[in-house]
Amino acid sequence: MTPTLYTRRLELRPLDLDDARQAQVLFPQWEIVRYLANIVPWPYPADGALTHYRDRVLPAVARGDEWHWSLRLKSAPQQLIGSIGLMRTENNNRGFWLGLPWHGQGLMTEAVEAVTDYWFDDLKFPVLRTSKAVVNAASRRISEKLGMRVVAVEEKDHVSGRLVSELWEITSAEWHTFRGRRV
Repeated sequence: MTPTLYTRRLELRPLDLDDARQAQVLFPQWEIVRYLANIVPWPYPADGALTHYRDRVLPAVARGDEWHWSLRLKSAPQQLIGSIGLMRTENNNRGFWLGLPWHGQGLMTEAVEAVTDYWFDDLKFPVLRTSKAVVNAASRRISEKLGMRVVAVEEKDHVSGRLVSELWEITSAEWHTFRGRRV
């Protein structure tokens, strides 16, 4: 069961099929999708969020392979502003997106901290890895700020085409040291 998580400004609610309606309005923006893996269809279909949540995300959550949250400001909890997820896959354990009106406010950094704590403290995984396009400066800054390091570079297919990508990593021990906790 995916728990609700809280940060200073955010409520991270377990993703629900009802979230698809709001996600469908916010998500299909080139500025959001261009650096995502090319499994995201573009142009984004009118039922893209509903189909993705119903057919892929929620079944993976039910199997215990993934954990996904909708992001909401505590000051406006009725409004979905983005999403973040953790996946039990070999080299891509975290993904996220944030609606354009909320970019540049440090909100995703808060969400990433909360789910990384959950990954290591509750799920007890030894390492977290995430892949991102080198040109995705905002996403790279979040990984840098939170103590991750690049462990591999390769080309990958993204919505915007084939791009140089980096594999970022942090271990549980490194995370706890970064967060000032004892292992």
